[in-house]
Amino acid sequence: MMSIRQRKGIKATELSEDRPAQDENVKVENKLPSGCTSGGVWRILSFAVGGTVALCSGLLTSVYLATLHENDLWFSNIKEVEREISFRTECGLYYSYYKQMLQAPTLKQGLHGLIYDNKTESMRTINLLERMNIYQEVFLSILYKVLPIQKYLEPVYFYIYTLFGLQAIYVAALYVTSWLLSGTWLSGLLAAFWYVTNRIDTTRVEFTIPLRENWALPFFAIQIAAITYFLRPNLQPLSERLTLLAIFVSTFLFSLTWQFNQFMMLMQALVLFVLDSLDMLPAVKVTWLYGIQITSLFLVCILQFFNSMILGSLLISFNLSVLISRKLQKNLKTGSFFHRLGKLLLHLFMVLCLTLFLNNIIKKILNLKSDEHIFKFLKAKFGFGATSDSTNQQSTGKMGKWTVELKPETAYNLIHTILFGFLALSTMRMKYLWTSHMCVFASFGLCSPEIWELLLKLVHLYSPKRICVIRYSVPILILLYLCYKFWPGMMDELSELREFYDPDTVELMNWINSNTPRKAVFAGSMQLLAGVKLCTGRVLTNHPHYEDKSLRERTRAVYQIYAKRSPEEVHALLRSFGTDYVILEDSICYERRHRRGCRLRDLLDVANGHMMDGPGANEPDLKPAGHPRFCEEIKRNLPPYTAHFTRVFQNKTFHVYKLTRNK
Repeated sequence: MMSIRQRKGIKATELSEDRPAQDENVKVENKLPSGCTSGGVWRILSFAVGGTVALCSGLLTSVYLATLHENDLWFSNIKEVEREISFRTECGLYYSYYKQMLQAPTLKQGLHGLIYDNKTESMRTINLLERMNIYQEVFLSILYKVLPIQKYLEPVYFYIYTLFGLQAIYVAALYVTSWLLSGTWLSGLLAAFWYVTNRIDTTRVEFTIPLRENWALPFFAIQIAAITYFLRPNLQPLSERLTLLAIFVSTFLFSLTWQFNQFMMLMQALVLFVLDSLDMLPAVKVTWLYGIQITSLFLVCILQFFNSMILGSLLISFNLSVLISRKLQKNLKTGSFFHRLGKLLLHLFMVLCLTLFLNNIIKKILNLKSDEHIFKFLKAKFGFGATSDSTNQQSTGKMGKWTVELKPETAYNLIHTILFGFLALSTMRMKYLWTSHMCVFASFGLCSPEIWELLLKLVHLYSPKRICVIRYSVPILILLYLCYKFWPGMMDELSELREFYDPDTVELMNWINSNTPRKAVFAGSMQLLAGVKLCTGRVLTNHPHYEDKSLRERTRAVYQIYAKRSPEEVHALLRSFGTDYVILEDSICYERRHRRGCRLRDLLDVANGHMMDGPGANEPDLKPAGHPRFCEEIKRNLPPYTAHFTRVFQNKTFHVYKLTRNK
């Protein structure tokens, strides 16, 4: 197993608004109070300073994360095989295609090898550009060959520096979003600081560099920033067109680089649907955003050779249903409150039914089952906002002293944060998306003039000058506190020098390279086989990219090596996939990290109807197995096992067996 050990011998302003000025007794952020600005010169200076700080914040974060990666692994000093092993699980699989493209004699041959791949899954030829989101590896390999940097920069460094560079864009986009919401770049700086100080919950790029989320989330952050600006009223036509272009490009790149894009954008579509139904967004702008989502997915679908998982996505069905329902049900936002409520409920019911109908029809036509293991429905409650009739306008005017009017871009980001919070609760992987946006929204809240106006009115201390002083002094004080609390720890972290250490895996990979045929087929755990593919180029039976039903069934069959099955059964299963060698891992066979019932061998026992090992209750329908656990019993070298398996390699962690050929 890989571990990290200590190195031997080494010591340890303001952003201008596009909307017209409102009554300054109610809204003060659109028109700065006197004494806080000196006109256009100050705004230009503030914009220049804020933009420079955004760029510097992103770059410093990128350098910080890259330094942590170097310090943890001593990446510049370890061998190439160790660098590749450090790309664990699916990270190694993705990086292997970048390596494969670089090793191809020509671009045409490289693309042909990806489109007609017969090494990733034994006895199958699959189109990797269709099955996986690896266009970024293709593009990066082409870029590396074209640019005159090959003499100065190794391919692996070009790859990881690109990912760390995207982190700079990510942080800058979060910064800009917070700036747009609050009107001050101090909010953006606070969001960037919180992103760094909460690094454990905002990113894992420094130890899982090639993950798809590390490619995609920077583009998603750009898209959110662009949508935040797009939802402002009274944009100039040129600004609106340029913003739409930015939304489209970022949405397309986000969709192209991550297989889970459709689920993220479905959350976005739900936010837009709620706000549109409550008449908080212009219908035209919402239609543009729906259209961009659909267009982006269709373009990705074409590039992925008409990937059925995209065509059968719930997002496409939902967006089409909303647009169709609009045409069928006009005048949704007119009439009295109860009349509108009834039409809204009918609209919700129509969209829901039409979405399920379209999605089921598409999936039946395409016979799509690849995404059945991913999506879970999330429910959230949303309240009604103020309608646009005269009665409510009057009541709003009376209550304006004690309420905060929710701007469209603020409402979008608020509901967006809530929905992604629920998603993070259901899936740990999604916390990185939600926590990052929480940094943005929390910093906006502390710098929001509307919120401070409400609080000061409640304690009868309201004045425009007080708001101006508080909304700038509070973030500055928090920034100083963050520096005081976290700076020493960050410096200690940067000074702690460790190195990559996994001699058993290195020994295994070197043995495979030296002692097995290039076309040998290997079976084993998904995470280990990804490393085998990257370090040795051998053929795999299964791998960690799980978005395929037949692959999931194949993996379950291969994992019978850790179940209570006879040697004849295991041999027959493995040979059905063309397996020549099988790798057994003691860390899986004798796993003790998880409690009983959560270990892989326990899950296999239950799936096979066998009672689990050790003391504890079992389900009444489980029965004792007729055979001992394969991964344990094979090490005794008994005749029933040696007749089918010959041990050819072993160390403290791994045992490799060669399978006999079927007679």
